[in-house]
Amino acid sequence: MKLICKTTIVLSLFLFLILTSFTVSVFAQDQGASLFPPNAEPGKCYAKVLVPASFKTVSEEIVKREAAEKIETVPAEFEWVEKKVLVKEATEKIEVIPAVYETVEEKIEIVPASFKLETTKPVYETVDVKVIDKPARTAWKKGSGLLDKIDHATGDIMCLVNIPATYKTIKKQVLKTPATVKKVEVPAQYKTYKRQVVKKPAEVKKVTIPAEYKTIKVKKLVTPAKEVRIPIPEERQVVKKRIKESDEKMSWQPVLCETNMTPDVIKKIQAALADKGFEPGPVDGALGSGTLKALKEFQQKNGLATGGLTYESLKALAVME
Repeated sequence: MKLICKTTIVLSLFLFLILTSFTVSVFAQDQGASLFPPNAEPGKCYAKVLVPASFKTVSEEIVKREAAEKIETVPAEFEWVEKKVLVKEATEKIEVIPAVYETVEEKIEIVPASFKLETTKPVYETVDVKVIDKPARTAWKKGSGLLDKIDHATGDIMCLVNIPATYKTIKKQVLKTPATVKKVEVPAQYKTYKRQVVKKPAEVKKVTIPAEYKTIKVKKLVTPAKEVRIPIPEERQVVKKRIKESDEKMSWQPVLCETNMTPDVIKKIQAALADKGFEPGPVDGALGSGTLKALKEFQQKNGLATGGLTYESLKALAVME
């Protein structure tokens, strides 16, 4: 009995360790998946930046006064008109028209059309074929030196690079000319006969004798009496209100870093900030604290993500398309 209890305890501890290991593995995979930006492109660097909440102003139309209506009675209107009345009804008489015949030639098939099959053999040849030895792939490499990190709001920079495929040549037998089956048609044989056919069949024709009418004057209702409902439209006015479209969040975005930044690009950024009324300091191609401060002020004023030189900010500054 003691042996059974000890065995049960050992099995329980073993199952607990397996479940604990599985849970830790799944948690580690979930954490690792968020370490890299989704849908990344080779040759670009990415950073987590603070995207501010967005708002929009919408116009809403409200009813100031409900619609109504008033009712008016319009009397009937009459006029004298001429009316055609029947004096004698229309009648019919029947006429018989005989059939008309003609002689025609008719082509009759004596021997039906047929066909025969002719077969040719396939032809093969040996060719050199270039095949993939190792397919092209991409790999993550850490970006060197993030220069636009502000107030520790930007995370690590990861770059996705391409590794080209490698090839090798093999010999392969391929079909040069496939086997064919040719269908040769043998035309049908015909003979012409003459026979008499009906060109126009006999018919019975009804001849209508039209009715007789006379014209009289009658009083006709032009417009019946009616009630006219005149609508009084409602009055509306437009009011404006501000609604929230999205919350503030951290998001991966493409950025400029030491890996993909040049002094010329920094000069363009500094000049664009100065043109828009911000103070980046001297336009010298060096990304200093004055430039980063001016960039952050520009981003905050225009509702852009803060925490780095994002492509979104570069487009807003007209530095890139």
